[in-house]
Amino acid sequence: MATNIVMPQMGYDMREGTVVKWYKGEGEEVAKGEVIADIETDKATVEFEAYTSGVLRRIIADEGVSIPVGKLIAVIAGADEVLDEIPTSSPDRSGEAVISDDNSSSSRGSDIASSSSPPASESGRLRASPIARRLAQERNIDLAYILGTGPGGRIIEQDVLEFVAPIASPGQQSFETTSVESAGRMELSRMRQVIAKVTSDSKREAPHFYVTAEINMGKAMELRRDINDALPADNRVSVNDLILKASAVVLRQYPKFNGSFQQDYLQLNARINIGMAIALEAGLIVPGINDCGNKNLKQIAVASKDLVERANNGTLRNEEYSGTTFSVSNLGMFDVDSFSAIIFPPHAAVLAVGTVKQQPIVEDGQITVGHVMKATLSTDHRVADGAEAAQFLVEIKKLLENPVSLLL
Repeated sequence: MATNIVMPQMGYDMREGTVVKWYKGEGEEVAKGEVIADIETDKATVEFEAYTSGVLRRIIADEGVSIPVGKLIAVIAGADEVLDEIPTSSPDRSGEAVISDDNSSSSRGSDIASSSSPPASESGRLRASPIARRLAQERNIDLAYILGTGPGGRIIEQDVLEFVAPIASPGQQSFETTSVESAGRMELSRMRQVIAKVTSDSKREAPHFYVTAEINMGKAMELRRDINDALPADNRVSVNDLILKASAVVLRQYPKFNGSFQQDYLQLNARINIGMAIALEAGLIVPGINDCGNKNLKQIAVASKDLVERANNGTLRNEEYSGTTFSVSNLGMFDVDSFSAIIFPPHAAVLAVGTVKQQPIVEDGQITVGHVMKATLSTDHRVADGAEAAQFLVEIKKLLENPVSLLL
């Protein structure tokens, strides 16, 4: 039976996506779970896996064309299966830059002068990311005159920015900079616009409240040191890995914090998929480690390192964006004592942790130097009350202060 492959919603706020690259051509066999395309969202490029097996009979979405979430991008079916009539190319090419043999049909910026003809790609079509196309359109720039440095010569945001700066007229402020004297404006990247919308919606729709606790991390730091002494450098456990593991354990005890508010009911999730806030150059993303509840500490450590590496390389998978159920935000590496994070929709809560600092503590009536970390739980008041949030955070505190149980 033919299966329609549609543009997936890889994140709460995603509205459209772009197929950057097809790894399979029409007529090739596809296995369920096999990566068949790279899809670019507002935040990153994600590997897209086929959710059925068969033959890729039709490719509907051309590379480089923005497609709304839920719209058809391909069809997988049996090799000899008769298909109903379907479009053979992307129905909407309004966002695509096409090189025409008639140079007069191209719109060129009034500030750009060139006597050379625009470079053509092998397919006769320019490949540019949605952000690059938007920036070029806002500045009336012909993409044909920009050299792409992305995969396969694709024009990316930075290519447009670097092209804009040299042609800014005297006294005119370039896109990249603002100055106090001119009171100029700094344009927001598409990712920053999405972050602005998601965080505003979250604060407006979810009534946040916060509880904070100080955690004595002395035993946790000792355990981490002992574990890392026995592990290779690339498998070592971080403080954040301990926090992720402790969160996963406590989420089993308090399942509502692993759920989300849905109009008139609470949606509970069977799996514990913890999102990690990762700061990229373009903005913040929250991909997740799936099934943390069934992973041991070493597996979480390996998975978190892999997640950060692939987030920076732009090779995250669909489910790592769309399936998170709780999130942890850690600013300890920036020497931040404590902060309150905004809940990432549709989560019920987010745990924000600061740096582990040496400071005086009292143990058995004696003042000594200890390792202390502050943790703040932001909670959606529609899901839980203050006492429940306090109990949840105290359980995490107990685990980190007696961390041997994290190895069981």
